[in-house]
Amino acid sequence: MRRGAVAQPAPAAATVTPEAAAPVAVPAAEPPPARRELRTEFAFELPRGYVDEAGNVHREGVMRLATARDELIPLRDIRVQENPAYLSVVLLGRVITRLGSVTHMHDGVVENMFASDLAFLQDFYRQVNAEGHTRAGVTCPHCEQPFEVELGGGRLGES
Repeated sequence: MRRGAVAQPAPAAATVTPEAAAPVAVPAAEPPPARRELRTEFAFELPRGYVDEAGNVHREGVMRLATARDELIPLRDIRVQENPAYLSVVLLGRVITRLGSVTHMHDGVVENMFASDLAFLQDFYRQVNAEGHTRAGVTCPHCEQPFEVELGGGRLGES
């Protein structure tokens, strides 16, 4: 038996309709939403300021996000076990990473702050850790431009 090429049928003449000739608009794929970097440190300014042993006032500082460990370790502290109100002092001593030019931040520094500064830091800690941030994204109702607003007021600690 001889192998030969199988005859293929000739293609039919294509007819083009006006609709098919027009370029088709393919919707552009939307770019993926931009990933927001996780912010782990937050600057603050104390209402009064911490006064060190030399009489220097320290107002500007940085607080980092708390970890589960930060919240668990103070529970073992004997001072916290004897007086649960001391928990916030120990906890803030762990999460405040910088306060002015104080070289070593610890709960003893927090312990010697004015009550108004302690209240400010407790509120700031809740804002940063419970809500996750102190800023919210909003859109202008007039021009529809997005922007961020500070949830705690114009200056941290003020409402």
